[in-house]
Order: sequence, then structure tokens, then C-alpha cells
Amino acid sequence: MKCSIAVGALAATASAAPGLVERADKKIRQYGYPITKPTVNATLLKADITRDNLVAGAQQLEDFAYASEERNRFIGSPGHNDTVYWLKDTLESLDGYYNVSLQEFFTVAQINGTINVFTVDGAAPPEGSYLLFDYSASGNATAPLVPVSNVGCNASDYPATVSGSIALISRGTCEFGLKSALAGAAGAVGALIYNNVAGPPLQGTLGAPPRPEGDYVASISISQALGAGYLSAITGGANVSATIDVLTDIRNISTYNVLATTNSGDQENKLALGAHTDSVAAGPGINDDGSGTVGILEVAKALSKYKVNNAVTFGFWAAEEEGLLGSTYYVENLAASEAAKIRAYLNFDMIASPNFVNAIYDGDGSAFNLSGPAGSAEIEAFFEDYFTGVGQNFTATAFDGRSDYGPFLDAGIPSGGLFTGAEENKTAEEALLFGGTAGVALDQCYHQACDNVTNLDLGAFETHAKAIADAVATYSFSWEGFPARNTTATKRSVVRSKRTIERRHGRNKRVQPLEK
Repeated sequence: MKCSIAVGALAATASAAPGLVERADKKIRQYGYPITKPTVNATLLKADITRDNLVAGAQQLEDFAYASEERNRFIGSPGHNDTVYWLKDTLESLDGYYNVSLQEFFTVAQINGTINVFTVDGAAPPEGSYLLFDYSASGNATAPLVPVSNVGCNASDYPATVSGSIALISRGTCEFGLKSALAGAAGAVGALIYNNVAGPPLQGTLGAPPRPEGDYVASISISQALGAGYLSAITGGANVSATIDVLTDIRNISTYNVLATTNSGDQENKLALGAHTDSVAAGPGINDDGSGTVGILEVAKALSKYKVNNAVTFGFWAAEEEGLLGSTYYVENLAASEAAKIRAYLNFDMIASPNFVNAIYDGDGSAFNLSGPAGSAEIEAFFEDYFTGVGQNFTATAFDGRSDYGPFLDAGIPSGGLFTGAEENKTAEEALLFGGTAGVALDQCYHQACDNVTNLDLGAFETHAKAIADAVATYSFSWEGFPARNTTATKRSVVRSKRTIERRHGRNKRVQPLEK
């Protein structure tokens, strides 16, 4: 109604002031929406983010996953494809506010994998003490176990006797894929990689093949207790043999990033933010990272009601679980001139963990001695101020490039974001500051079938989604006080796990309590 009234009023005065209509038309063409939209405001944008809408979005993602036999949103699956097109359709429905596109890329994906048989000296190890590595090769063999020296990160660690045998390798130092490939190059017919800490085996990935060191062998992750027991028996003179029968289905597939950039605002000074759209094969991935996906989508929907001064790009990344592939593809295919237009990137990967902490990426390096490009410290400080303002404590999480902000750091783009926790246990200090249960994982359903809507802490979900809105409103309004981009600076070399090592997020032991 306001739009039609405003246009009518302009038409009525056209004869008296023809330049006024031309200027108004120019603004509408320039900004892509009627000039009656209010300028973005953090208070209003945060108010637009509701718990009901967040839950509805999460439920939609769960429905996509559960509509197929796979019951997940793994890349290339029906659940993931439905997610991608739902995001595209939703963003395109916002009256032309965004320039929306699908960015296709190709990758190798493990569709499924099964351990048909795993026995040692004819006996099956206890249930839950072993897991299949993602991207393991298929294999069926019965052979002696041969320990590998050190942690198996060098070809020289593999003795000649490993040829025709199953390598027994400790976790540590280098990525699992390197260990499996080196075992294969040494002639091993399989690999058992045992954890170096007590507890269950690590759920890990070898990373998508190929590797320059050679082909993978059938590779199983086992607990520290199993590995130490086998090693002790062998060094004591016993002959230990194992039978492994592993079958994996690994395919070349195509998938898509969903990109949406405001048609309005200064395109030379963009804010970019993102979350990943895929889950692991084990479950629907509603916290990891359906929560981030829905969080930034709700902000994108709300933002379309407002005029922005600076353009905003929302990136919905595919294949994060396979090694940050979507975000890496996006950044590596940006022309240098386009990358220079991104003033900052914000990442939101898991923002509704049931036993949550309020973790902020350590942009200034004060907690983990690994800082980001100029501007990253200011992003961290922004989110610290946000949590203080809403009466909540916060802590730092390692800024090591192990989620989709990693490629942006590699490109020298200031970055930051929020994280509520994965498989790591909550400390007693964190339980005092954030509530929840000490000694229990921040997300007990991390990378499991139970990561569905019931796995979300809705209070944390709403708090973090409103933090996203606060940041988007602030930076789309003004970059005042934010450092200018230094596009000639040396790019930061980050710790690049791409989850081929493991997905573990360090958290600062010096959490920030509220002043009482």
C-alpha cells in the first residue's frame, strides 16, 4: 500500500517536477526495490528472527532427509538435492531482492560403506570399538597384523613385512588418508588405525581420492584399547591375524553451492556469510549444519524487507563434510578483483548444540595464538559485545580453518563466526558458565542418526541466529571502524584439516564470565 501511494504521489507531480520521477525510477532500478523500504536496522532485523520460523526451517530439512531411504542430506542424495532447490526457490521468491544462482562443481563421494566382517584371531571385537573410515577402499583379506613404526606418516615407517599383511598404525601427526595410502604403497592389504586417546574409535575420513602417494586400502578405525592390546601381544611374540571384509560405494557426482547477493547496496564493499548444506551419511545433520543453514536463511528472508548500504552475499556451501569443497571451489574461482570486494566473511557451522557453549572464532589469536587477517579481531569483538549485551557468557574457539571460513582465510579475507560445539565434552567450568552437563559431549548426536530436530537447543538456536542478524544489519549498514582490506598482504597459511585429519574444535580454557 505504501508503495502504490508513493508512486501515485510521484505521478501526480510529474508535470511540475519531471526530474523527480526520473530520479525515483533510477533509484528503484539501482537498488532493486521501491524506495519506501526502511534502511536496515539491527533492532528490527533481530526482532524478525523468531524461534518458530527457525524450528519450521529445521523441520523442513529433516523432512527432506527422512523422505528418502538414505534418511540423510549427504551430497548427491535426494535429501541434499531437495535442500539445494528449496533454498534456491525460497531466495528467488523474495521479489527480486537477491541475484540467486547455483554454482555447480564435481567431486568424489562415498555413497555408503559397510564392514561385513572384522575379526582378530577369529573373534569379533566388541561392538562400538571399531568403525569404517570414509573413503576406505573395498577389500577382503585374512592376513597377519604388522605394527608400523612411529605413527605411519613416512614411507620409511612401513617395514617390508607389511607387504601382504594388515598394517597396525597409531593415530597422530598426519592425516588418516596419508597413512592408508602409504600402507597401500608398501603392499599392505588393509589398515587398522587405532586411536591415541582413551574412549571409542574416531569417526574419521581418509578424504576423497586420489592421493599422490597411491591408492587407499581397506581401512578401519579402532579404539586405543584394541590397538594397544594387539600391539602388546605382537611385541610380546604372539602372531596376531585379522580378517577384514569391507565394501564401499564411491562415485563421481555433481553438486551445487547456492549463492544469493543483494541487488542493492555497495557491491564494492560486500559482507559475505555462509553455512553448509550437506550432512554426513549417518544422519540428517539438523544441527550440523542445518542450524547454520536455517539461521542464515531466516536472516536473508528478513533482510529483504530493508534497504542496505553495503551488499550482502549469502553462501550455502555443499560438500563441507567432504573437505570444505564447496566453499573452497567458490573462493578459488573468484577473480582477484571480486575477492577484493569482500570486506569480511562470517561462518556459522553448528549453532544449536544441545549441550552448547557460546564459542566465537578467535580472530585476534589471543586464546590460541593463531589470528586472522586484519578485521578478524574486530569481528570477534563484535560477537563478544553481542553476547555481553544479551546477558550471556562466551568463550573462544580455535581459528584453525576447519570449517568453511578456512578458504576465505587462505585468500586473506577477514573472517569470524560462531560455534556451539561438536563431539568434545563440556568442561566443569563451561557447565558453570553456560549450564548443561559437564563431562558430556556438546553434541552427543554429532555425525549420527539422532542429529534431528529433537537434537537442537532452541534457546541457543535463537540466540545465535539473532547474533547473525545483528552482524548482518551492522555491516550492511556501515563498515565504519572496520579495517580496510589489504589485498596485497601475505595470505595466511592455516591449519588445513579438511576433516581428513579429524574434526575437533579447540576451545579456550579461559572463558569469559559475566561480571556480577
